[in-house]
Amino acid sequence: MVISRIILVVLLVCAPPWALAEIAYVTDILQLGLHKAQDTTDQPFRTLVSGTQLEVLESVPNYARVQTPDGQQGWVKSTYLVEVKPAQLRVSEVEAALGIMREELVRAQAAQQAAELRTVQLGQHIQAREASSEEIQETLGRLKSEAEAYETRMDAYRGSVPMAWVAAALGVALIGGFLAGLWWLDLLIRRRHNGFRIY
Repeated sequence: MVISRIILVVLLVCAPPWALAEIAYVTDILQLGLHKAQDTTDQPFRTLVSGTQLEVLESVPNYARVQTPDGQQGWVKSTYLVEVKPAQLRVSEVEAALGIMREELVRAQAAQQAAELRTVQLGQHIQAREASSEEIQETLGRLKSEAEAYETRMDAYRGSVPMAWVAAALGVALIGGFLAGLWWLDLLIRRRHNGFRIY
């Protein structure tokens, strides 16, 4: 336990200053010079624009040693550093996020329109199916009623002979009887008169 505390203290003492560094930003509407000299009396070797993220490595009264995102280190006046992102940077981030949201909105609206069109098409398809189903039901009902009517007529005529058949049978019987009578009369006449026909 004592050894681990000693190791922790050694690590904190020997740790490089940037391991405990905080994040700061160059404030709004400003071009800040990055200097080699601590009091920034020399010419800046780089100009930092507003919103540049800097890692504060060391702070002394009125000045701070910083590191840029690409690894350059130098001194700046700490009065021009703020802990909160400058408004210009926040506005840019919000505008970028807003642009992404607008693109997503356009895609969502296109997807919604496609879904609405598909819904209308499906509704029309369902209506057509329902209309076709109704027509089929009507046809089935009509055919059932016709079949029932035919069954009723068949039941009515099941024990009787149709009149057309009776008339045909009577006609055949009359014609056959008349022809048979003529033949029989002719046969009798020929027998009486020795095979001669006398009328």
